Amino acid sequence: MRRLHLMLDRFMRRGAAMALLALACKHDAASDDGTTGDASTSSEGGSSSTASSSSGSSSSGADSSGGSSGSTGEVDLPDPLPPLDAIVLTTESRRVPVHAIAAMQENDPREPAMLDQMIADGYGDEQDADGEPILDVTLDGSAAPEPGPAAGRITRFVHMADTQLADDESPTRLAGFDSPGATAGAFRPQEAYGCQMVNAAVRTINAVNAADPIDFVIMGGDNADSAQSNEVQWFLGVLDGADVVECDSAVDDDPVPGEGNDPKDPFAPVGLDVPWYWVMGNHDVLVQGNFAIAGREDDVVGEDVDGATRDWSMPGGPLTMGPVPADEERALVDGSSLLGLVMASNGGHGVTQPVVDSGKANYTFDVAGTDIRFVVLDTAAQTGGSEGVVRQAEVDAFLRPALDAAVDDGKFVLIATHHASTSLGDGSGLGGMVIDDALTTDEFQGLLGEYDNILAHLCGHSHIHRVTAVEPMGGTPYWEVITSAIADHPHQMRVLEIIDEDNGFISLSSVAFDIAFDGDALAAEGRLRGITDLTSGWQHTGEGVPEDRNVKLWFPLPG
Repeated sequence: MRRLHLMLDRFMRRGAAMALLALACKHDAASDDGTTGDASTSSEGGSSSTASSSSGSSSSGADSSGGSSGSTGEVDLPDPLPPLDAIVLTTESRRVPVHAIAAMQENDPREPAMLDQMIADGYGDEQDADGEPILDVTLDGSAAPEPGPAAGRITRFVHMADTQLADDESPTRLAGFDSPGATAGAFRPQEAYGCQMVNAAVRTINAVNAADPIDFVIMGGDNADSAQSNEVQWFLGVLDGADVVECDSAVDDDPVPGEGNDPKDPFAPVGLDVPWYWVMGNHDVLVQGNFAIAGREDDVVGEDVDGATRDWSMPGGPLTMGPVPADEERALVDGSSLLGLVMASNGGHGVTQPVVDSGKANYTFDVAGTDIRFVVLDTAAQTGGSEGVVRQAEVDAFLRPALDAAVDDGKFVLIATHHASTSLGDGSGLGGMVIDDALTTDEFQGLLGEYDNILAHLCGHSHIHRVTAVEPMGGTPYWEVITSAIADHPHQMRVLEIIDEDNGFISLSSVAFDIAFDGDALAAEGRLRGITDLTSGWQHTGEGVPEDRNVKLWFPLPG
């Protein structure tokens, strides 16, 4: 207890208050009024797995790999994992923990010995369970109509949220504040394996695409964990299939001697076979998803630790209060700097120069050959605080004009943000400041309800599957779909299909699917530790209920 009090005292003296972090996402105030450029792109302009990311990793040295700065010289490139033979969706089979969730949190997953014992006792074991059918759900609760004779798919895509790739050795980590409940995300026993787990997710998406083609992947935000350049570079390298990625910082750690046998070793990511689009979350632009980067630029590249980080020079990577080896590659990125990295990486992923200049990831893109348009809205408050903020100035400059243009162009719209409408506020949460022109939840829902061509609002942030029929007062109802996190249990994504039902309705079908780990021992170890975090009682599941997972959402055509 004395150790915790000392950490709190040190962190509060640095002006960060008590890092009770709800660990959502973060952004920096690069644009005072929140306005952005309007960048409309086609879903044909994304990435492919054959290109090497210019801002990710390369085969020559640690500086370009985003990994350790302690290794130099020529290295032999590892081989990417082979494609998966097949993929099982949760309509066919589900994976569920074997061990019951502990009612009393007697074991601390931050302690390597306790974690090892829990794993030995089966806390991370899982088993197959029956799949779940796709449930038909209508906005008014009535029975779903029968499809017409010419019903057909318009587009198929994947929504992947909250990967939160973390530099778990950073001096700005707050792992000492981890506890069951509100601060459970301050430390994750699987976080060192995050890059391997995201690579496994990419490999799984490629298998989904091989079985039945998808058009693109859209992110849910919180791609990085703490607004660090190296975390963003790792994410871009994994998704864009860089030659090699090494998710290690400062000294070159090798917890298990040898190559390719621990999460700090370099590996060759497979890269997505389809285009993907960036969505900004609070963790992408805020330190630990809560605190503005201003005033912390020196802390992150220094040696002093305020809230406990990990020491991978010791077995199991126990917590340390430092000092830790410094690394300039941990430099913090504001909105414009981060978006510049994204734009430079293999096609830009929806980000163009006007978006970079604005510092806010607000843009639109059309799904080629369809009447579908995505409006991507940046809800991260770069002034601090994990809750989402939508400013009236941003509505006037970007959102309403984008929605009006979609009406004029005859497009159906899906809104993509990090925060759900119920996670919006005025920016005054922990680490933040009041934003005077911030919309309330009701105001944001009412704005979307003014448009009868909005099909759904896709979001992340909450780390839980959830589907809600939003019914704005006097407006048109629409669907809000939250996808759970890759970073936490159940480590799932959604594959979604928009179908013209040829009966006066459009439907949005959503099926959850697990990351596949065939032949991928390191990613499988990450999932095992994620399940252990759940069953130990330190982390909640994000599964939701069946009505939040495999569903077919019906939407009547306007007018």
